[in-house]
Amino acid sequence: MSMMKSCDSVISAEGLTKVYENGENKVFALKGIDLSLKKGEMLAVMGSSGSGKSTLLNIIGALDSPTEGKVYIKGNEAKDYHIEPHATKYRSENVGFVFQNFNLLKDLTIEENIALPLVLQELPKAQIKEKVNRIINLMELEAWKCHRPIEISGGQQQRVAIARALITNPPVLLADEPTGNLDYNTANVILKVFKDMQKKLDQSIIIVTHDANVATYADRIVFLHDGRIVDEYQKTEDRGDINIILNKFKKILTLNKN
Repeated sequence: MSMMKSCDSVISAEGLTKVYENGENKVFALKGIDLSLKKGEMLAVMGSSGSGKSTLLNIIGALDSPTEGKVYIKGNEAKDYHIEPHATKYRSENVGFVFQNFNLLKDLTIEENIALPLVLQELPKAQIKEKVNRIINLMELEAWKCHRPIEISGGQQQRVAIARALITNPPVLLADEPTGNLDYNTANVILKVFKDMQKKLDQSIIIVTHDANVATYADRIVFLHDGRIVDEYQKTEDRGDINIILNKFKKILTLNKN
């Protein structure tokens, strides 16, 4: 098989399979997933609990390893990308992460939390300051840069987490239920931040969710069930999008019951 894939996609997966073995029991979390993400596209991966969506995100982000399958970056196979020391290099060069729990360090200021990935890369101080100031202005966090996480709201903390994920200019931003700990109004503010970053930075984003409202912010939605992609929807900017997405998701939920 060729080691090159189409260069249209910033990242793609081919035949991703994940099997967890517990004694004689085998659990298939992913069953041969093919997925691609275009430059500047926001893709939502939607599925119920246990569908494999977080496993998929973790494998693409090299936080977990596939049992089988390949990942390609801009058409080139990422060989051994999930094995150290390659995994750390792969993550630092290709992906930024945003999680449901903000994972901010409580003893650091907002500014220091955002700077952390650059500090770990041992960039010169002047360069770090310049990059941090730019993303703080872009994310409208100037007023809170000297605060600590406990002193700001959940929505602001998630904004900081997004800024930290984007500080290294990753080709792909991976977000796992990023609004899961936020109320509806704050969630929409954060989703608008994702859209804003998509437009201003031409940022490519994969967002994992079980929430149809979150999925409406994406350009394209793939529906996961039992480790497989069972449906897909290209958004039209039409008002009926939310209903179509909900209906497709409800069909998956009925599959769960059968």
